[in-house]
Amino acid sequence: MVTPKPLHKGDKVGIVTPSGKIEKGALDNAISYFEGWGLKVVTAPNTYSGFNQFGGTDRERSSDLQSMLDDKDIKAIICSRGGYGSVRIIDRIDFSRFMSFPKWVVGYSDITVLHSHINEICGIETLHGPMAAELSPDRKSPVSARSMELLREVLFGTVPAYYYPNHPLSRKGKAVGVLTGGNLSVICSLFGSTSLTGLQDKILFIEDVGEYLYHIDRMMVALRRSGVLGMIGGLLVGAMTDMNDNKVPFGRTAWEIIAEAVEDYDYPVFFGFPAGHQPENHPLILGRKVILSVGDKTGNLTFIQ
Repeated sequence: MVTPKPLHKGDKVGIVTPSGKIEKGALDNAISYFEGWGLKVVTAPNTYSGFNQFGGTDRERSSDLQSMLDDKDIKAIICSRGGYGSVRIIDRIDFSRFMSFPKWVVGYSDITVLHSHINEICGIETLHGPMAAELSPDRKSPVSARSMELLREVLFGTVPAYYYPNHPLSRKGKAVGVLTGGNLSVICSLFGSTSLTGLQDKILFIEDVGEYLYHIDRMMVALRRSGVLGMIGGLLVGAMTDMNDNKVPFGRTAWEIIAEAVEDYDYPVFFGFPAGHQPENHPLILGRKVILSVGDKTGNLTFIQ
């Protein structure tokens, strides 16, 4: 797997909107933030475009992403937001020039499509982490300053090592494997496509937002029945934010549903990694080999250089 080069002060970074649309001014804070890191920010031509719920037509969004991927002067691409739409344009993109000049692609949620495809097809690592529009002053729960500092450190070349308190549902153990995954709903939507293939012995990360609890159960059952949960080497569970329930309660939390789905396997499982749809969204290098170690009191995630 290829690691994109670290950023340096004076580098150009691009912001694109490959999924849902954003309002004018939503990136003002982000641009100032990134400029404060010593970077030069370039926004794609259709960054603020709108077509129904999308950030422009499929053609406009794919054109913006293609241009940023192809531009040698752009050293990292930061997505403005998630929503829905990346899967509609992924097959329009030619990654050949990008593979010759790799750069970090940053985002999460719907951007899981890009992460999975780039890891699988291009053999290039990507960065699951905060997105630009999350710094907008209109956000009810803006991304934390700690998450942004961790993002800066990783983009500029620091290899993270995370240590967090354990959760009662976590399962002890140690595993080494390539980290993959992202949004659970998006992962399930990619099954059967070229964007998601080999998961054997990988460390799977999952998170989600706004789903009904029975949807979480259905997706976890699908992962089990398809053999995915039996082939992975470990499971890292992030935020399950704003879960919904029916009038007749499902009877378990999202984490309890996940714990039940993997109870027949013996690999390590860590619940509560601070990543996903919440202010604490600590960056994860997807495609990188990691060590997941879950003990009595802590869960440790170490990225191997």
